[in-house]
Amino acid sequence: MRWLGGRESSNVEDRRGMGGGFPVGVGGGLGAIVVVVLGLLFGIDPSVLMSVLNGEAPQQTQTQTQTRPDDGAGYGSSRPQSAGDDTMRRFVSVVLADTEDVWRRVFREMGRNYDEPKLVLYERTVPSACGRASSSSGPFYCPNDQKAYFDLSFFDEMKRRFHAAGDFGQAYVIAHEIGHHVQNELGILGRAHAERERSDPRRANAISVRIELQADCLAGVWAHHAQRARQILEQGDLEEAMNAAAAVGDDRLQQQTRGVVVPDAFTHGSSAQRVRWFKTGLENGNLKACDTFAAAQP
Repeated sequence: MRWLGGRESSNVEDRRGMGGGFPVGVGGGLGAIVVVVLGLLFGIDPSVLMSVLNGEAPQQTQTQTQTRPDDGAGYGSSRPQSAGDDTMRRFVSVVLADTEDVWRRVFREMGRNYDEPKLVLYERTVPSACGRASSSSGPFYCPNDQKAYFDLSFFDEMKRRFHAAGDFGQAYVIAHEIGHHVQNELGILGRAHAERERSDPRRANAISVRIELQADCLAGVWAHHAQRARQILEQGDLEEAMNAAAAVGDDRLQQQTRGVVVPDAFTHGSSAQRVRWFKTGLENGNLKACDTFAAAQP
C-alpha cells in the first residue's frame, strides 16, 4: 500500500503509556483526585501510587524515554518508543486522514457535512463513553463519543493468530471501524441498535451481522475512492484485505476457539460474507450498494 508521505490526521489521540486511565480499586472520583494531589506534592507519578494502592506492582519504566508532545487533544505522554512504534502511529494517522478525505467528499456530494471521528491509540485497557474495554476485545467504535479505539498490538495478533499480514489488511481494519462512524453519522447505527434492543437474542445477533457487514462494505467504498484519487494499491494489496476480512469471520473464529460453527451465534458474519461485502463496496464505490439491511441474505 502506498502511504508514505501521505497527510497525517490531527484526530489521533495517543493514550499509550497512560495505563488506560486510573484503576477503579481506590473508588475513583475523590479518591483519584487525592492520589493525584499527593503525587504532585511529593513528586511521585500518580499512576504508580494508584497501582500500589490497588495491590499492583508498579510497571517498570525503560531508559531513553522519548517525551511525546501534547497532540492538541490533551493526551501528551511520556513512554518508551521504538522506530516501529512510531511508524505504526504514522501509518494509522495517514490511513485515518485518507478516510477523512474520502468521506468528506462523499458526504459533500450528498449535501451533508462529515464530522470527523477521533481515533484513540491505547494499551491493554481504555475507558470510553461506552464503558471500559480491553485490548482482548479488539478494535471498536463507540458512537457515544464518536471515537474508534485501537490497541496496535491487534495488528501483531493479526499476523500471529490470523496469519493476516500486510499494511492494506491493517488499513481495512481501520476503515471498517470508521465505517461504523459513517453509519452513526447517517443515523443507521442508532436505528439498528434500537431494533436490537427490541429483539430476541437470535434476531439481535442477525442485526449485528448486518451492521458489521455494512461496515465491511463501507471499508470497500473507502478503498474504491482512495484508489481512484491516489492510486494507493500495490501488487497483493487486495489479497491482503480479503485475507484479513476472511480471517475475522465468525465461522473461522468459532472453529478456532470452539471447534464447532454456530451460525445463530454469529455477530460479524462469516468469512465469505465479509469478503463479499468488502468486494461489493470496492467494486461499486457507493453507499447504495452497501444496504445490507435490504438484502434478502446478508
